[in-house]
Amino acid sequence: MKFFTNEVKIALVAVVGIVVLFFGMNYLKGLSLFSSNSSYLAKFSDVSGVSVSSPVYANGIKVGVVEGIDYDYSNPDHIVAVLGIDPKMKLPRQTRVEITSDMLGNVKLELRLGPDMSDVMAVNDTLEGGMQQGLMSKAGAMVPQIEQMLPKLDSILASVNALLADPALSHSLHNIDDITANLTTTTNELHRLSASLNRQMPQMLTKADGVLANTESLTKQLSEVDVASTMSKVDATLANVQQMTSALNSKEGTLGMLMHDASLYNNLSNTMYDADQLLIDFKAHPKRYVHFSVFGKKDN
Repeated sequence: MKFFTNEVKIALVAVVGIVVLFFGMNYLKGLSLFSSNSSYLAKFSDVSGVSVSSPVYANGIKVGVVEGIDYDYSNPDHIVAVLGIDPKMKLPRQTRVEITSDMLGNVKLELRLGPDMSDVMAVNDTLEGGMQQGLMSKAGAMVPQIEQMLPKLDSILASVNALLADPALSHSLHNIDDITANLTTTTNELHRLSASLNRQMPQMLTKADGVLANTESLTKQLSEVDVASTMSKVDATLANVQQMTSALNSKEGTLGMLMHDASLYNNLSNTMYDADQLLIDFKAHPKRYVHFSVFGKKDN
C-alpha cells in the first residue's frame, strides 16, 4: 500500500500552510516564537490603543513588544501588560513605561529609564505605567477652555460686524483717502520748496558770510571802544543829574523854593495876574498912562 497518496499530500500541504501562516502572522505582529526575550510586567490603569505586538521603544530604538495584556475584571484599574524586552537591554530601577501616540494615531510604549544604570531590575519585575500627555491629549485638555472662549468670540465677531456695517466707518475711509491725497499734495509742495531752497542756498550762504563779516567788524569796533572812559563820563553825568535832583528837592535854591514854597508860587501868580490886568487896562485906556502935548502940560 502506497503511503503518500494524494490525500496525504493534500493534508501535509495544509499543515505546512497553517504553520507558515501562523509564523507569518506572528512575524507581522512583531512576535518571535523562538526568541528569548526577557519578560517584564507593566501596571496600567488605562491601556487605550495598546494591543499585543505593540512596539516598545527606549530612546527612539525598538527594544521589544507587548506579548500579552491581562485585565483584572475584579479590579478594573489594574491592568498588567507583559513586555518582551531584548535580553541585552537592562532596565534600571525607577524605570517607567508610558503609552504614547503620534499624529497618525499609532500607539507605542516608551521606556523612561531610571537614573542609576548600575542598579538594574530583575526579569519579571513590575514597572509603573501611565499615559504620556502628547499633542492630541494637550489639545483635548484645551477643549473646555476653547468652549468657554466661544461665546466671547461670538460677541467680538458681532461687534466687528456691527462696526463694519456702520456707515461712519465707510465715511471715515473716504476721509482717509482725502487725507492721503492732501498729504501727497503737501509732499510734492515740500519737494518743490526743498528744490527751491537748494537753488537759493548758495546766495543765502553768501549773504550769511556778509552778515558774519559785518558782525565781526562791529565786534571789532566794539572791542576798540574805551569802555572805561565812557563809563566814567556816564558816571559824571549821573552825578550832575543827581546834584540837580538834590537841588530841586532842596528848599535852599530858587528852583527848590519854587517847587516847595507855596506862598512864593502864589505871589508870583498874583503878580502875573496884576501885570496881566495892567496890560489889559493900558490897552483899553492908554491916555491914563501916556500924555503928549504940543504946548506943554495942561492942567486938569
